[in-house]
Amino acid sequence: MHRVESSCAHRCGSAKKIKQYARTPGGNIFALIMTAVLIFIGAGMGTAQGQTQGQNREQGEQQGKEDTQNYATIFVYHRFGDERYPSTNISVELFEQHLRYLRDNAYTVLPVSEIVARLRRGEALPPRCVGLSADDAYASVLSGAVPLLDAYKMPMTLFVNPGSIGGDSYLTWEQLRQLDAKDNIEIGNHSDRHPYFVSMAQHGSAAWRKQAHADIANAQQAFVKHLGYSPQLFAYPYGEFSPELMELVKEMGFIGALGQQSGPAGSTSPLFALPRFPMGGIYVGMERLRSNLSMAALDIDILRPETGLLASADPAPELVFKINNPHLQISTMKCYIQGQEPVRPQVVDAQERIYKVQATAPLQGRRNKYTLTAQDTDNRWYWFSQPWVQPEIEETYQE
Repeated sequence: MHRVESSCAHRCGSAKKIKQYARTPGGNIFALIMTAVLIFIGAGMGTAQGQTQGQNREQGEQQGKEDTQNYATIFVYHRFGDERYPSTNISVELFEQHLRYLRDNAYTVLPVSEIVARLRRGEALPPRCVGLSADDAYASVLSGAVPLLDAYKMPMTLFVNPGSIGGDSYLTWEQLRQLDAKDNIEIGNHSDRHPYFVSMAQHGSAAWRKQAHADIANAQQAFVKHLGYSPQLFAYPYGEFSPELMELVKEMGFIGALGQQSGPAGSTSPLFALPRFPMGGIYVGMERLRSNLSMAALDIDILRPETGLLASADPAPELVFKINNPHLQISTMKCYIQGQEPVRPQVVDAQERIYKVQATAPLQGRRNKYTLTAQDTDNRWYWFSQPWVQPEIEETYQE
């Protein structure tokens, strides 16, 4: 078992090596899960659309009994101690409780880029592996999060949208350079102007690709100008993406991309749609943190549909999927949907372990998701979220 205290030097060294690499060119687990699922239905966004990556491995044993594991729990924060924006904020006091819990309970916190690099190579991760990230580069990261990260000797990845840098509530380039010089902070690309990529005109067309490419490339150029290198990780604005956007990000040379859907990032998760547990507002309590950490990645293949983007004519999509874990107890599997009662997946082909699930009513809001949970024969809980986006629904983003 690796304790955070004893792995500190290794972690910070790993963070430094990853940054150098990036600079090169070219009582009751059941009660916990039920509470967490009900809370999560209103939070975050995300996916696991697209082709699965890596080798299918045997899904884990109980945490603490294994020497390695094939998934990591990645958290995404936004603001720290900024009560003006409660839906994306966590108090500094509660954030410290998160870090203390990770330290005191033997979690290994790695830079997100190292987690992604290991998943790409098919390498095992340490037991109780965690990644910390923060989107949008708000100024409160520097005042609220960084002193605690330094005190607990833990790394964090900041996903930055350069078009906002220097604006009200945001970090400046000088502050970002100071943070980038630290061994426990790394920088990722969060687009330039933080657009709704999937709602741009003619989504998927050559004109759309040109516009989306220009925004992401402008961000990379800003990083080169101000930091001296271009980041290798990307995080989707609002956690929204499509197969076309995933392919574009991959073609632009990134090693992986992250959404904001809830769930662990596992060896079979799509590298350009990796999930993260969102942490903000009412969704940041210690019970939720503990419950998130107790989940393993649910290994499934999405057979239909090919995209999480919904047309107005399909407000209650049917999800068809294949279960790859032979030890999963299908009788325990449920699907949770925001604003609706849980539903149980229906059998499509029992021998091939293919199932389908569908909401009982139209999905509400621009972003929604199906959250699947199940236990294995060792009573270990697994988690997967399939995101849905209705691009035709306009959303006014408020800071």
